[in-house]
Amino acid sequence: MPSRITIPLVLTILLAAPVGRAASPTAGPDLSFLGPGDKRSFEARDTLAPGPESSADARDCLSGLTWTPAKFQVSCQPAGKGRGEVLLRFPSPFLTGDKDNDRVAVEWYVAGMDKGAARRSRAVVVIHESGRGMTVGRLFARTLRQQGLHAFLVQLPGYGQRVGPGGRPSDGRFFDLLRQAIGDVRRARDAIVALPLVDSSHVSLQGTSLGGFVVATSASLDRGYDSVFVMLAGGNLYQMIQNGKRDTAKVRQKLTEAGITGERLKQLASTIEPTRVAHRLDPKRTWLFSGVHDTVVPMASALALAKAAKLPPKHHVKMPTNHYTGIVLLPSMCQLIAKQVKTLKARKR
Repeated sequence: MPSRITIPLVLTILLAAPVGRAASPTAGPDLSFLGPGDKRSFEARDTLAPGPESSADARDCLSGLTWTPAKFQVSCQPAGKGRGEVLLRFPSPFLTGDKDNDRVAVEWYVAGMDKGAARRSRAVVVIHESGRGMTVGRLFARTLRQQGLHAFLVQLPGYGQRVGPGGRPSDGRFFDLLRQAIGDVRRARDAIVALPLVDSSHVSLQGTSLGGFVVATSASLDRGYDSVFVMLAGGNLYQMIQNGKRDTAKVRQKLTEAGITGERLKQLASTIEPTRVAHRLDPKRTWLFSGVHDTVVPMASALALAKAAKLPPKHHVKMPTNHYTGIVLLPSMCQLIAKQVKTLKARKR
């Protein structure tokens, strides 16, 4: 009898896949393209431009998710093992009072460095799932880099380098952190185009599960990103939190323990609700991937987002998977993303 295929087994196989000729393991990556070691800081500027909006409800939602554009600094330092080659840090546009959390951390998987030499290329910003190890997000980043693209994994608030000595923020700040994440992801676009070797003619955005919800709303703020790929996420957050199973049920329990239920939950979920602003996405440059057997993010949630975004049928990919087995299609998803990022014409800005 063949062995049962499990998600950990699939991840092990994918993570162990060859990635091309790597640089010498005895020496750190050559980061000379960033300039002298003591001057690896770059000035960036917010280009956030929501533009006109006819819907009063959308304007109300946007008012809580946007900020006054400003200049900011992006610092670069060598990344930890298995975390790309460069770690970027820059200030979040929304502050929580936690100095560690309020500095966004981004892992840069530099195009070409898996084969020994950095090169100029278009880029994808990747937003990870809810797991503390960010395993799926990092797998997307590595696989997209194998396709010849720069990949930038944004560590969400309360994750990785953003957790200080005081530990993670409380569950009661769940929606505050998601609001911060939405701003961080939009600012990340402007941070990376300030870097050398990044071809700013096309910067794409991809997110999975929790990261997918963040992406759906963040990409709706304006047309900052040139293409958008949402995996295993959707809209109607309040209903999903109320009825979703497994990972969603765990979120519901934590929110209940924090006293966030009923009308308060509905109000807070509304502040970041993707369907309030998803009509602002470009349906020709947005793709949604859903699992037909997903009980964490039910199909009703995915369909609500697809409808709000007016996605053409071919841009809503319904996979024969659940929320977890969809990982087996990751290589195919990355090939589709890479094809679009490489071939879509640059937008006029």
